[in-house]
Amino acid sequence: MVITDNLEKMLAQGKDSAMLRFGLGSAYFNQKAYIEAIPHFQACIEQDPEYTAAYKLLGKALAKQKDDAGALDVFQRGLPVAIEKGDKQSEREMSAFINKLLPQQ
Repeated sequence: MVITDNLEKMLAQGKDSAMLRFGLGSAYFNQKAYIEAIPHFQACIEQDPEYTAAYKLLGKALAKQKDDAGALDVFQRGLPVAIEKGDKQSEREMSAFINKLLPQQ
């Protein structure tokens, strides 16, 4: 809990940034506190729409909360960003999640 406490203090002091939000979201995600992670990943993407790792973890957090439609939307918005940035790892992971979440014909 210490890392989230420290990051929350930084946020409360007005040191808001995409990197801080991603760090906070990741810390909550790693603690399996997905509900707490989601708004931080959303804020990260709002501040930096090219933060591909935030799309990936936001989608995963939504999927963990059984929000498959929300996860699919995030992955579909993040995939072109990852492709454009050349982030092959995020591209592969988001593509795999999209294929898993799309209804099979």
